[in-house]
Amino acid sequence: MDLTKTLPARPAMKTIKHRTISAAVADALRQQILNGAFAAGFQLRQDALAEEFGVSRIPVREALMQLEAEGLVKIEPHKGAIVSELSTAEVEELFELRALLEPRLLRKSAPHLTSEDYARLNGILEEYSAELRADHVGRWGELNTEFHMLLYRHAGQPRSLTIVANLLQECDRHTRIQLSLTGGMERAEEEHAELVKLCAEGKITAACALLKTHIEHVGKSLHDFLQQRQKG
Repeated sequence: MDLTKTLPARPAMKTIKHRTISAAVADALRQQILNGAFAAGFQLRQDALAEEFGVSRIPVREALMQLEAEGLVKIEPHKGAIVSELSTAEVEELFELRALLEPRLLRKSAPHLTSEDYARLNGILEEYSAELRADHVGRWGELNTEFHMLLYRHAGQPRSLTIVANLLQECDRHTRIQLSLTGGMERAEEEHAELVKLCAEGKITAACALLKTHIEHVGKSLHDFLQQRQKG
């Protein structure tokens, strides 16, 4: 697997700022983790990654620290960076937080959604549907995150938005696995479309209730899926 394909050509690296190199490495590794190329428990060795990317170990180390902050890897003594796996208890906590925060953000944001917002929301729905039919798992998480964050963009609560963005990032890899293996894609597609419809009709309370139910269902389904997988 050649990870360098996700980065600019090596000669161009010399002109890119150090921070940009670190961000590019983080982006490439993030995609590999979210796409399942690096399974839970996989050890990410700094020297091997630096050689793959054609960079020094410093931006690789910074990229791994960023991914640790996002919950995608754990940096352990004597082992280095390990691709993390959510426990059922962590899943419960993540989705409880989402179910608490996201309906509140939607309630504040929905009355201020613009025609441009609705055009993009409907565009995301169309793209999600196309990717679903084509079974392109890699785009589901990106589209889901963009969809939810767009719904909340006018809430006027930047700290809560940052927390929710991190929660969505942490849930992404496992949610896509759950969606593809438990057949939850169609339900997610229908509920997303209904959320947009309710917001457009000004039925904010109903939209918030549906959003809470939507998040809780995904969380329970993912919890049950992980529990069954752990039992073998």
